[in-house]
Amino acid sequence: MTGADASARVGDGPAEASGPAEASGPSGVPTMFDVARHAGVSHQTVSRVLNDLPGVAAATRVRVRQAIADLNYTPSPTARAMAQRRSGSIGLIQAGRPDYGPSSAALGFNEAAREAGYAVSQASMRTLDPDVLTQAVHRLVLQRVEAIVLISGERDGVDVLRGIDAGVPVVAVASEIEPGMHRVSFDQAAGGGLATEHLIGLGHRRIAHVAGPTDSMDAAERRRGYAAALEAHGLEVREPIAGDWLAASGHAAGRRLLDDGWATAVFVGNDQMALGLLHACHEAGVEVPGELSVVGFDDIPEAAFFTPPLTTMRQDFDSLGRDIMATVADVLRDEAAAPDRTSRVPELVVRASTAAPRG
Repeated sequence: MTGADASARVGDGPAEASGPAEASGPSGVPTMFDVARHAGVSHQTVSRVLNDLPGVAAATRVRVRQAIADLNYTPSPTARAMAQRRSGSIGLIQAGRPDYGPSSAALGFNEAAREAGYAVSQASMRTLDPDVLTQAVHRLVLQRVEAIVLISGERDGVDVLRGIDAGVPVVAVASEIEPGMHRVSFDQAAGGGLATEHLIGLGHRRIAHVAGPTDSMDAAERRRGYAAALEAHGLEVREPIAGDWLAASGHAAGRRLLDDGWATAVFVGNDQMALGLLHACHEAGVEVPGELSVVGFDDIPEAAFFTPPLTTMRQDFDSLGRDIMATVADVLRDEAAAPDRTSRVPELVVRASTAAPRG
Protein backbone atom coordinates (compact mmCIF):
# COMPACT_ATOMS: atom_id res chain seq x y z
CA MET A 1 0.00 0.00 0.00
CA THR A 2 4.66 5.87 -4.13
CA GLY A 3 7.25 7.84 -4.94
CA ALA A 4 4.77 10.66 -5.11
CA ASP A 5 5.53 13.60 -7.32
CA ALA A 6 5.68 16.57 -4.95
CA SER A 7 3.59 18.57 -7.39
CA ALA A 8 0.67 16.11 -7.21
CA ARG A 9 -1.54 17.51 -4.47
CA VAL A 10 -4.57 16.01 -2.81
CA GLY A 11 -7.60 18.25 -2.69
CA ASP A 12 -8.41 21.32 -4.75
CA GLY A 13 -4.94 22.11 -6.08
CA PRO A 14 -4.16 22.44 -9.78
CA ALA A 15 -4.60 19.31 -11.83
CA GLU A 16 -2.03 18.08 -14.31
CA ALA A 17 -1.73 20.38 -17.29
CA SER A 18 -4.11 19.36 -20.03
CA GLY A 19 -3.26 18.70 -23.64
CA PRO A 20 -5.76 18.13 -26.44
CA ALA A 21 -9.27 17.46 -25.16
CA GLU A 22 -9.77 13.73 -24.90
CA ALA A 23 -12.63 11.88 -23.21
CA SER A 24 -11.75 8.99 -20.92
CA GLY A 25 -15.27 7.82 -20.16
CA PRO A 26 -17.10 4.88 -21.71
CA SER A 27 -17.57 5.17 -25.47
CA GLY A 28 -15.53 8.36 -25.49
CA VAL A 29 -18.10 10.29 -23.43
CA PRO A 30 -16.34 13.01 -21.38
CA THR A 31 -16.55 12.80 -17.59
CA MET A 32 -16.23 15.29 -14.77
CA PHE A 33 -12.61 14.16 -14.35
CA ASP A 34 -11.90 15.14 -17.96
CA VAL A 35 -13.39 18.60 -17.36
CA ALA A 36 -11.30 19.01 -14.20
CA ARG A 37 -8.11 18.00 -16.00
CA HIS A 38 -8.86 20.26 -18.96
CA ALA A 39 -9.60 23.25 -16.69
CA GLY A 40 -6.67 22.61 -14.35
CA VAL A 41 -8.86 22.32 -11.25
CA SER A 42 -10.16 19.59 -8.97
CA HIS A 43 -13.12 17.31 -9.54
CA GLN A 44 -14.89 18.95 -6.58
CA THR A 45 -14.46 22.45 -8.05
CA VAL A 46 -16.16 21.31 -11.24
CA SER A 47 -19.02 19.92 -9.13
CA ARG A 48 -19.38 23.25 -7.33
CA VAL A 49 -19.55 25.15 -10.61
CA LEU A 50 -22.13 22.73 -12.04
CA ASN A 51 -24.27 23.06 -8.92
CA ASP A 52 -23.77 26.85 -8.71
CA LEU A 53 -22.32 26.63 -5.20
CA PRO A 54 -20.21 29.38 -3.57
CA GLY A 55 -16.49 29.25 -2.86
CA VAL A 56 -15.19 29.32 -6.46
CA ALA A 57 -13.40 32.37 -7.87
CA ALA A 58 -15.05 34.07 -10.84
CA ALA A 59 -12.06 33.41 -13.10
CA THR A 60 -12.11 29.73 -12.13
CA ARG A 61 -15.83 29.48 -12.94
CA VAL A 62 -15.15 30.94 -16.39
CA ARG A 63 -12.33 28.43 -16.97
CA VAL A 64 -14.47 25.48 -15.87
CA ARG A 65 -17.41 26.55 -18.04
CA GLN A 66 -15.07 26.94 -21.00
CA ALA A 67 -13.75 23.41 -20.40
CA ILE A 68 -17.32 22.12 -20.26
CA ALA A 69 -18.00 23.78 -23.62
CA ASP A 70 -14.72 22.58 -25.15
CA LEU A 71 -15.45 18.96 -24.20
CA ASN A 72 -19.20 19.17 -24.86
CA TYR A 73 -19.71 17.72 -21.38
CA THR A 74 -23.24 16.96 -20.18
CA PRO A 75 -23.56 16.06 -16.49
CA SER A 76 -25.81 13.23 -15.41
CA PRO A 77 -29.07 14.82 -14.14
CA THR A 78 -29.46 12.11 -11.49
CA ALA A 79 -25.91 12.43 -10.20
CA ARG A 80 -26.18 16.21 -10.22
CA ALA A 81 -29.37 16.11 -8.16
CA MET A 82 -27.81 13.63 -5.74
CA ALA A 83 -24.74 15.83 -5.30
CA GLN A 84 -26.88 18.77 -4.15
CA ARG A 85 -28.17 16.90 -1.10
CA ARG A 86 -26.22 15.94 2.01
CA SER A 87 -26.79 12.47 3.41
CA GLY A 88 -24.13 12.08 6.11
CA SER A 89 -23.01 8.89 4.33
CA ILE A 90 -19.80 7.89 2.51
CA GLY A 91 -19.45 4.96 0.14
CA LEU A 92 -16.53 2.52 0.54
CA ILE A 93 -15.61 0.01 -2.16
CA GLN A 94 -13.06 -2.71 -1.39
CA ALA A 95 -11.91 -4.67 -4.44
CA GLY A 96 -9.48 -7.57 -4.34
CA ARG A 97 -8.39 -10.16 -1.79
CA PRO A 98 -9.19 -9.33 1.86
CA ASP A 99 -5.48 -9.02 2.71
CA TYR A 100 -4.21 -7.59 5.99
CA GLY A 101 -3.25 -4.16 4.65
CA PRO A 102 -6.44 -3.18 2.78
CA SER A 103 -8.66 -4.67 5.49
CA SER A 104 -6.80 -2.78 8.22
CA ALA A 105 -6.95 0.48 6.24
CA ALA A 106 -10.70 -0.02 5.78
CA LEU A 107 -11.13 -0.48 9.53
CA GLY A 108 -9.19 2.71 10.22
CA PHE A 109 -11.30 4.59 7.69
CA ASN A 110 -14.57 3.28 9.17
CA GLU A 111 -13.53 4.35 12.67
CA ALA A 112 -12.47 7.81 11.49
CA ALA A 113 -15.70 8.24 9.51
CA ARG A 114 -17.78 7.28 12.53
CA GLU A 115 -15.88 9.75 14.71
CA ALA A 116 -16.56 12.45 12.10
CA GLY A 117 -20.28 11.70 12.23
CA TYR A 118 -20.57 9.80 8.93
CA ALA A 119 -22.16 6.45 8.20
CA VAL A 120 -20.33 4.18 5.75
CA SER A 121 -22.10 2.20 3.03
CA GLN A 122 -19.78 -0.58 1.94
CA ALA A 123 -19.45 -2.76 -1.16
CA SER A 124 -16.84 -5.53 -1.43
CA MET A 125 -15.71 -7.71 -4.31
CA ARG A 126 -13.00 -10.38 -4.26
CA THR A 127 -12.02 -9.80 -7.89
CA LEU A 128 -11.99 -6.49 -9.71
CA ASP A 129 -14.61 -6.78 -12.43
CA PRO A 130 -15.25 -3.44 -14.23
CA ASP A 131 -18.99 -4.09 -14.62
CA VAL A 132 -19.42 -5.08 -10.97
CA LEU A 133 -17.40 -2.06 -9.85
CA THR A 134 -19.49 0.26 -12.02
CA GLN A 135 -22.70 -1.20 -10.60
CA ALA A 136 -21.36 -0.72 -7.06
CA VAL A 137 -20.69 2.96 -7.75
CA HIS A 138 -24.19 3.45 -9.16
CA ARG A 139 -25.78 1.73 -6.15
CA LEU A 140 -23.85 3.93 -3.76
CA VAL A 141 -24.84 7.08 -5.67
CA LEU A 142 -28.49 6.02 -5.43
CA GLN A 143 -27.96 5.78 -1.66
CA ARG A 144 -27.00 9.48 -1.81
CA VAL A 145 -23.45 9.08 -0.50
CA GLU A 146 -21.50 12.32 -0.38
CA ALA A 147 -18.24 10.73 -1.56
CA ILE A 148 -16.89 7.36 -2.66
CA VAL A 149 -13.66 5.74 -1.42
CA LEU A 150 -11.89 2.95 -3.32
CA ILE A 151 -9.43 0.67 -1.54
CA SER A 152 -7.80 -1.53 -4.16
CA GLY A 153 -4.19 -1.82 -5.19
CA GLU A 154 -5.00 -2.66 -8.82
CA ARG A 155 -4.69 -0.02 -11.53
CA ASP A 156 -7.85 -1.24 -13.25
CA GLY A 157 -9.99 -0.09 -10.34
CA VAL A 158 -8.74 3.47 -10.58
CA ASP A 159 -9.11 3.41 -14.37
CA VAL A 160 -12.74 2.29 -14.09
CA LEU A 161 -13.57 4.97 -11.52
CA ARG A 162 -11.99 7.66 -13.69
CA GLY A 163 -14.43 6.75 -16.45
CA ILE A 164 -17.56 6.97 -14.27
CA ASP A 165 -19.39 10.27 -13.86
CA ALA A 166 -20.47 9.60 -10.28
CA GLY A 167 -21.40 13.20 -9.52
CA VAL A 168 -19.68 12.95 -6.11
CA PRO A 169 -16.00 13.17 -5.15
CA VAL A 170 -13.93 10.00 -5.43
CA VAL A 171 -10.90 9.26 -3.23
CA ALA A 172 -8.68 6.29 -4.07
CA VAL A 173 -5.84 4.56 -2.30
CA ALA A 174 -3.37 4.75 -5.18
CA SER A 175 0.42 4.74 -4.91
CA GLU A 176 0.91 5.87 -8.50
CA ILE A 177 0.10 9.40 -9.64
CA GLU A 178 -3.48 9.59 -10.92
CA PRO A 179 -4.19 12.96 -12.59
CA GLY A 180 -7.61 14.39 -11.81
CA MET A 181 -8.27 12.04 -8.88
CA HIS A 182 -7.93 12.57 -5.14
CA ARG A 183 -5.62 9.92 -3.74
CA VAL A 184 -4.00 8.74 -0.51
CA SER A 185 -1.03 6.41 -0.17
CA PHE A 186 2.17 5.45 1.54
CA ASP A 187 5.32 6.28 -0.40
CA GLN A 188 5.88 2.74 -1.61
CA ALA A 189 8.96 3.57 -3.70
CA ALA A 190 10.65 5.14 -0.68
CA GLY A 191 9.78 2.02 1.33
CA GLY A 192 11.28 -0.27 -1.30
CA GLY A 193 14.37 1.92 -1.38
CA LEU A 194 14.80 1.81 2.41
CA ALA A 195 14.47 -1.97 2.47
CA THR A 196 17.16 -2.31 -0.18
CA GLU A 197 19.41 0.31 1.43
CA HIS A 198 19.26 -1.70 4.66
CA LEU A 199 20.68 -4.73 2.86
CA ILE A 200 23.29 -2.63 1.06
CA GLY A 201 24.30 -1.09 4.38
CA LEU A 202 24.93 -4.56 5.79
CA GLY A 203 27.39 -5.19 2.95
CA HIS A 204 25.25 -7.13 0.47
CA ARG A 205 26.03 -6.54 -3.20
CA ARG A 206 23.92 -9.25 -4.85
CA ILE A 207 20.34 -8.47 -3.84
CA ALA A 208 17.34 -10.13 -5.50
CA HIS A 209 13.71 -9.02 -5.42
CA VAL A 210 10.48 -11.01 -5.24
CA ALA A 211 7.82 -8.58 -6.48
CA GLY A 212 4.05 -8.53 -6.15
CA PRO A 213 1.62 -8.92 -9.06
CA THR A 214 2.28 -6.95 -12.23
CA ASP A 215 -1.14 -5.24 -12.03
CA SER A 216 -0.42 -3.90 -8.54
CA MET A 217 0.55 -0.24 -8.16
CA ASP A 218 2.22 -0.91 -4.81
CA ALA A 219 4.30 -3.74 -6.26
CA ALA A 220 5.46 -1.53 -9.13
CA GLU A 221 6.45 1.29 -6.78
CA ARG A 222 8.34 -1.00 -4.39
CA ARG A 223 10.17 -2.47 -7.36
CA ARG A 224 11.02 1.04 -8.54
CA GLY A 225 12.48 1.92 -5.15
CA TYR A 226 14.50 -1.32 -5.09
CA ALA A 227 16.00 -0.68 -8.52
CA ALA A 228 16.78 2.98 -7.77
CA ALA A 229 18.68 2.06 -4.60
CA LEU A 230 20.80 -0.53 -6.40
CA GLU A 231 21.50 1.82 -9.31
CA ALA A 232 22.54 4.59 -6.91
CA HIS A 233 25.27 2.26 -5.58
CA GLY A 234 26.29 0.92 -8.98
CA LEU A 235 24.96 -2.56 -8.21
CA GLU A 236 23.40 -5.05 -10.61
CA VAL A 237 19.62 -4.90 -10.94
CA ARG A 238 18.28 -8.31 -11.86
CA GLU A 239 14.77 -8.91 -13.17
CA PRO A 240 12.52 -9.57 -10.15
CA ILE A 241 10.55 -12.77 -9.73
CA ALA A 242 6.83 -11.91 -9.75
CA GLY A 243 4.56 -13.43 -7.11
CA ASP A 244 0.90 -12.94 -6.23
CA TRP A 245 1.24 -11.72 -2.60
CA LEU A 246 0.52 -15.25 -1.28
CA ALA A 247 2.95 -17.47 0.64
CA ALA A 248 2.89 -20.22 -2.01
CA SER A 249 4.29 -17.87 -4.65
CA GLY A 250 7.01 -16.79 -2.22
CA HIS A 251 7.90 -20.43 -1.68
CA ALA A 252 8.19 -21.00 -5.44
CA ALA A 253 10.29 -17.83 -5.82
CA GLY A 254 12.54 -18.97 -2.98
CA ARG A 255 13.22 -22.29 -4.67
CA ARG A 256 14.15 -20.45 -7.89
CA LEU A 257 16.51 -18.09 -6.04
CA LEU A 258 18.19 -20.91 -4.16
CA ASP A 259 18.63 -22.96 -7.34
CA ASP A 260 20.24 -19.91 -8.99
CA GLY A 261 22.54 -19.30 -6.02
CA TRP A 262 23.46 -15.73 -7.02
CA ALA A 263 21.87 -13.64 -4.27
CA THR A 264 23.15 -13.16 -0.74
CA ALA A 265 20.03 -11.17 0.17
CA VAL A 266 16.47 -10.73 -1.06
CA PHE A 267 13.88 -8.00 -0.68
CA VAL A 268 10.43 -9.61 -0.76
CA GLY A 269 7.41 -7.50 -1.75
CA ASN A 270 5.26 -8.50 1.24
CA ASP A 271 5.47 -10.55 4.42
CA GLN A 272 3.28 -13.42 3.23
CA MET A 273 5.59 -14.12 0.29
CA ALA A 274 8.56 -13.76 2.65
CA LEU A 275 7.01 -16.48 4.84
CA GLY A 276 6.89 -18.83 1.85
CA LEU A 277 10.47 -17.99 0.94
CA LEU A 278 11.66 -18.67 4.49
CA HIS A 279 10.01 -22.09 4.32
CA ALA A 280 11.83 -22.82 1.05
CA CYS A 281 15.11 -21.93 2.78
CA HIS A 282 14.28 -24.23 5.69
CA GLU A 283 13.49 -27.11 3.33
CA ALA A 284 16.78 -26.59 1.48
CA GLY A 285 18.84 -26.30 4.65
CA VAL A 286 19.80 -22.69 3.83
CA GLU A 287 20.45 -20.65 6.97
CA VAL A 288 18.70 -17.28 7.30
CA PRO A 289 20.39 -14.86 7.73
CA GLY A 290 23.72 -16.69 7.66
CA GLU A 291 23.49 -17.66 3.99
CA LEU A 292 20.62 -15.45 2.83
CA SER A 293 19.22 -12.26 4.36
CA VAL A 294 15.49 -11.62 3.89
CA VAL A 295 13.48 -8.38 4.16
CA GLY A 296 9.69 -8.31 3.86
CA PHE A 297 7.09 -5.56 3.64
CA ASP A 298 3.97 -4.64 5.71
CA ASP A 299 4.89 -5.90 9.20
CA ILE A 300 1.83 -8.08 9.60
CA PRO A 301 1.23 -9.12 13.25
CA GLU A 302 2.76 -12.57 12.65
CA ALA A 303 6.03 -11.22 11.18
CA ALA A 304 7.71 -10.98 14.59
CA PHE A 305 7.01 -14.71 15.12
CA PHE A 306 8.38 -16.07 11.83
CA THR A 307 11.47 -18.29 12.02
CA PRO A 308 13.60 -16.25 12.18
CA PRO A 309 11.64 -13.10 13.13
CA LEU A 310 11.30 -11.04 9.95
CA THR A 311 12.98 -7.74 9.19
CA THR A 312 10.32 -5.80 7.33
CA MET A 313 8.86 -2.41 6.40
CA ARG A 314 6.04 -1.41 8.76
CA GLN A 315 3.00 0.36 7.31
CA ASP A 316 0.64 2.07 9.75
CA PHE A 317 -2.61 1.02 8.09
CA ASP A 318 -4.78 2.58 10.78
CA SER A 319 -3.22 5.96 10.02
CA LEU A 320 -3.72 5.35 6.32
CA GLY A 321 -7.42 4.80 6.93
CA ARG A 322 -7.59 8.03 8.89
CA ASP A 323 -5.74 9.84 6.12
CA ILE A 324 -8.43 8.64 3.71
CA MET A 325 -11.18 10.14 5.89
CA ALA A 326 -9.24 13.37 6.35
CA THR A 327 -8.91 13.68 2.58
CA VAL A 328 -12.62 13.03 2.10
CA ALA A 329 -13.36 15.78 4.63
CA ASP A 330 -11.02 18.19 2.83
CA VAL A 331 -12.65 17.45 -0.51
CA LEU A 332 -16.18 17.88 0.85
CA ARG A 333 -15.13 21.24 2.34
CA ASP A 334 -13.54 22.12 -1.01
CA GLU A 335 -10.25 22.92 0.68
CA ALA A 336 -7.99 24.78 -1.74
CA ALA A 337 -4.74 23.85 0.00
CA ALA A 338 -5.34 20.35 1.36
CA PRO A 339 -2.18 18.58 2.52
CA ASP A 340 -0.47 15.95 0.39
CA ARG A 341 -1.24 12.60 1.99
CA THR A 342 0.85 10.48 -0.35
CA SER A 343 4.26 10.92 1.28
CA ARG A 344 4.05 8.88 4.49
CA VAL A 345 7.10 6.54 4.38
CA PRO A 346 6.97 2.98 5.78
CA GLU A 347 9.25 2.33 8.75
CA LEU A 348 12.10 -0.19 8.72
CA VAL A 349 11.76 -2.76 11.54
CA VAL A 350 14.99 -4.71 11.96
CA ARG A 351 14.71 -8.24 13.33
CA ALA A 352 16.73 -11.44 13.01
CA SER A 353 16.31 -12.27 9.31
CA THR A 354 19.03 -9.89 8.09
CA ALA A 355 22.74 -9.75 8.80
CA ALA A 356 26.04 -8.99 7.05
CA PRO A 357 27.03 -11.53 4.38
CA ARG A 358 29.51 -14.18 5.43
CA GLY A 359 33.02 -13.68 4.23
